[in-house]
Amino acid sequence: MLPLEPVIQVALDFLELDRALQVAREAIEGGADWIEAGTPLIKSEGLDAIRALRKEFPGRTIVADMKTMDAGRAEVEAAAKAGATVVTVLGRAADSTISEAVEAGWHYGARVCCDLIGFSADEVAGAARRAEKIGAAFVNVHAPIDEQMLGLDPFDRLRRVVGTVEIPVSVAGGLNSENVVRALEIGASILVVGGAIIKAKDPRGAAAAIKEAISTCRAVPTELFKRGGAEQIREILARVSTPNVSDAAHRGAAMWGIRPICQGLRAIGTAVTVRTYPGDWAKPVEAIDAAEPGQVLVIDACGREPAVWGELATLSAIQRKLAGVVVDGAVRDTPEIRRMGFPAFSRLVCPNAGEPKGFGEINVPVIVGGQKVGPGDWILGDDDGVVVLPKEKAVELVNRAQDVLEKENRLREEIRQGGTLSKVAQLLRWEKHG
Repeated sequence: MLPLEPVIQVALDFLELDRALQVAREAIEGGADWIEAGTPLIKSEGLDAIRALRKEFPGRTIVADMKTMDAGRAEVEAAAKAGATVVTVLGRAADSTISEAVEAGWHYGARVCCDLIGFSADEVAGAARRAEKIGAAFVNVHAPIDEQMLGLDPFDRLRRVVGTVEIPVSVAGGLNSENVVRALEIGASILVVGGAIIKAKDPRGAAAAIKEAISTCRAVPTELFKRGGAEQIREILARVSTPNVSDAAHRGAAMWGIRPICQGLRAIGTAVTVRTYPGDWAKPVEAIDAAEPGQVLVIDACGREPAVWGELATLSAIQRKLAGVVVDGAVRDTPEIRRMGFPAFSRLVCPNAGEPKGFGEINVPVIVGGQKVGPGDWILGDDDGVVVLPKEKAVELVNRAQDVLEKENRLREEIRQGGTLSKVAQLLRWEKHG
């Protein structure tokens, strides 16, 4: 059955079936309407995921997010026989594939949703009309995860599709309790929600918040489960950790051997870079005056003693309202720096300082802790160390870091409910063999 009223479709984008089933139960209790076996779940568990969902929820609409690109008849038939009510086919597929999928759906009691993922804003309306003409029951305007990480959303494309087709329009990609009302106002009738429910500590409560937003047509504020642009980089970095960023960067981005002088402090800001010689503290001190409030000095001092930073430089940096300093070299006067509460990070600590000879440069590319750092790159330092986010990738990396945080929040809750990390992550199942 197609919806007469807006519905919440919870996308179970898990790799593990038992985790998906538990979240599905809670989401339904919170008000979700349709249940989607996400593409990762189907690829991991096969059509047994559909069978399990159908057994668990016999009266519910079950969506098989197959993203079929070929063999439309065979894949729709298999998904329908497993218990799917709706099967997705990619809009990029050939006309014959979509047509065969639609025909198979009619034979086996399923409807076809044509997923418009991968179409540009200029292409999407035409693709929706084509899908409708071939016989799709509805279309899905979909902003993929990797696109969301760039700070994009599906709403521009949604506006172009709604009104150009008579079939229902669903929307997926970054929906949460704040922006779901926008989707409704534009005209979507099927609201596909993934991370905002399945990564929540409380999926029941998350689904209920989205249901409330839909029923009242008023946004329910949320801190997580949304992606930002360039203006939100600092805000997101304030929520995540250096391990979150490192995980987002494929276990990279961390400066090797750079440690905090004072625990419990965070440095967040764009980099003012300094290249100097061991012990030559002229350029580091001059860079304090060159920096703007909220920036972080990143100093390449060749990873060696003597110190190029100390109490008086710290006091000057505080006067300039800088956000911190990172020294690939030596720092001294650490008790005073700790008393002032200034975020300082370094490779070495030593009592002796060098001389201000004036060698080096300010705002040039440097290598600090093995990481390339350019002027304007984003820096995050905390108790675990320092990471660098190249300015051209900073938006993507902070969004991916928040995604890591959200997933860990869910894992943390599952462990608290009696699991262990090994069991929740099913490590034995995913170990390599041979």
